[in-house]
Amino acid sequence: MIPREMFQRIRRIQIHTAHIVDDLLAGQWHSAFKGRGIEFEEVRPYQIGDDVRAIDWNVTARSGEPFIKLFREERELSVMLLVDVSASQTIGTQHQTKQELVSELCATLAFSAIKNNDKVGLTLFTDAVEKSYPPRQGARHVLRLIRELLYCQPIGRGTNLTAALEHLNRTAKRRSVVFLVSDFQDSGYEKSLRIAKRKHDIVPLVISDQRELSMPSVGLVRLRDAETGKIVQLDTSSRAARHAYESAARLRAQQRDQLFRKLRLDPIHIDTGKDFVEPLQKFFRRRELKK
Repeated sequence: MIPREMFQRIRRIQIHTAHIVDDLLAGQWHSAFKGRGIEFEEVRPYQIGDDVRAIDWNVTARSGEPFIKLFREERELSVMLLVDVSASQTIGTQHQTKQELVSELCATLAFSAIKNNDKVGLTLFTDAVEKSYPPRQGARHVLRLIRELLYCQPIGRGTNLTAALEHLNRTAKRRSVVFLVSDFQDSGYEKSLRIAKRKHDIVPLVISDQRELSMPSVGLVRLRDAETGKIVQLDTSSRAARHAYESAARLRAQQRDQLFRKLRLDPIHIDTGKDFVEPLQKFFRRRELKK
């Protein structure tokens, strides 16, 4: 039985994201993502101007008249949400935690998918795969996925992107659109990401909080790594200390984005406390222009 408070929270997310899907993302999902290909529909008599490469020679030979094959694009997709639920997702200094942002973001993507009659699945991971649900259709299924996102009490605290991607590579039997939702506070996942890209359409969603990238001058502060528990002291009144902190953050981001460029992936960068609709729309427009 879902507690009333949790039910209300799920309902608020459903209402809010439904508005985004209907008013802002309508049509963009359909045009941004292709189906898994084309499938045969029927044959009809050849007409002047038809592509001769589409002639069905078997039917033509039996009937004595030229016929061509007609195909239609198969629109149904499998969409997988690979979602990082490590301890660093609980961080948020801009009126919203990364975890809260991810819940609304994933709900928006899931409702956009089922509006297009696509299937949606979910894998939650930390330093190991915590839970996984295969792609299915329907609003009831999406609501269950949202509930699992909100309810999840992970065992692990760290981030292991390799484990999540290897699980995807083992279990996803058909080509899927894969939204990899994480703050990417990990390393050594290039090989598994490269393998996943060969089979799937991988879309990295990079979730960040402003304080992970820059630090204001507020004196001596104790910072605890949410995933490792390690505590360090930082004198934020020191310009050199702030510069070192920010330089390290920029280097990590540059290495991550360099890998994405190397693999020809198009990431979506989303910050806590900011509207995520505009970055999604820009991404969809880029996808349309590439076609």
